[in-house]
Amino acid sequence: MKSNKRQLILAFETSCDETSVAVIADGHEILSNIIATQIKSHQRFGGVVPEVASRHHVEQILHCTELALAEAQVTYADLTAVAVTYGPGLVGSLLIGISAAKALAYAHQLPLLPINHLAGHIYAAQLVKPLHYPFMALVVSGGHTELVLVSAPNQFELLGETRDDAAGEAYDKIGRVLGINYPAGKEVDRLAHLGNDTFKFPRAMIDEDNLYFSFSGLKSAFINRVHHASQIGETLSREDLAASFQASVGEVLVNKTLRALSAHPVDQLVIAGGVAANQGLREMMRANLHNNFPQVELIIPPLRLCGDNAAMIGAAAQVYLATGAPAADLSLNADPSLDLVRY
Repeated sequence: MKSNKRQLILAFETSCDETSVAVIADGHEILSNIIATQIKSHQRFGGVVPEVASRHHVEQILHCTELALAEAQVTYADLTAVAVTYGPGLVGSLLIGISAAKALAYAHQLPLLPINHLAGHIYAAQLVKPLHYPFMALVVSGGHTELVLVSAPNQFELLGETRDDAAGEAYDKIGRVLGINYPAGKEVDRLAHLGNDTFKFPRAMIDEDNLYFSFSGLKSAFINRVHHASQIGETLSREDLAASFQASVGEVLVNKTLRALSAHPVDQLVIAGGVAANQGLREMMRANLHNNFPQVELIIPPLRLCGDNAAMIGAAAQVYLATGAPAADLSLNADPSLDLVRY
C-alpha cells in the first residue's frame, strides 16, 4: 500500500440511479463528490427502470471519474485505495461501478475495498463530525428502513427493520396517487408543511413491543381514502393528505427510535439515507430527542449527502481500511441482497 501523508480514497457508488465518484481524504474531507443524476430519465416511468439505470452508468462512469480526480487535484499515483459499493442495490447498476473500480485498482496496483451501501449511508455522518462508539443509526431510504446499533467500527447489530415497504418507497407510491412525479418525497414534505393531520391514518406496529416497522397498511389506507373520495365526488385537500401521511410515518419512526434509545443507551443518533432529507422527520426527531434524550447528539448529514453519493462510500472505506479488513480481489461480484449483518 502506498505511503501518503493523507489517505486518499477514490470511491464509486452506482447501486441504483445515481452515478457518483468521489475522492475522500482521511475519511472525513471531501475533495470531490461528482454525482450524475438520472431522475429525468426515470420520471416518465414513475420509478427506476434497472436497464435504463445500467445504461446511464456505462455512459457516465468514466467521465465522472475524470471529473472527480480533476476537482480533487490528484492523480492515481496519489491514491491509497479504490472503494466501491458492491451491494445492496440493482445488480446491473452495481456491476458497472464494480467493473470500473476493478479495472482502475488493477491498472494502478491499488487495494480494492468492497463497501456496503448501507454502511456508506451511516458513515456519511462521519463527514459531518467524528462518531463515538457505540452509536445508533436510523437508516431510512427508498429501499430500507432499519434501526442499527453500531457498537464498534464496522460492527452492526440490526435492531429492527420494515416488514414490508420502506418509508421512502411508501412516499413514492402515495406520491403517484397525488399526481407527483418521481421521486415524490420532497414535494410530499413541502405539501405536508402546508396541511394538517386531519385523516389520522394508522400508525402500524407503534404499540408492539419490538423495533420493527410496517408501512404497507398506511399506504393502502391512504390510497383507499383517495379512491373512495373520487367515487363519491368528494374533494380532499392534497396538503392535508400529505400532512396526515407524513405525521403517521414520522410518529412511527420517532417512536421506535426512542424505544431503541431506551434499550440501548448511546451518546449519538445518526439519521441516514434519502428520507433523512425530509424536513418533517428532522423536526420531529429533533424535538422528541430534546424532550426525552437531551444528552443524545443528533447527527444528520446535509441534504447533498443524504441521497446516494460516492463521498459516503469513501467515508465508509476509511473505516474499513482502519479495521484492517482484507482488500477484495478481482473476483469481487455484486451482491444485490447484501445486508449489514453479513458485511
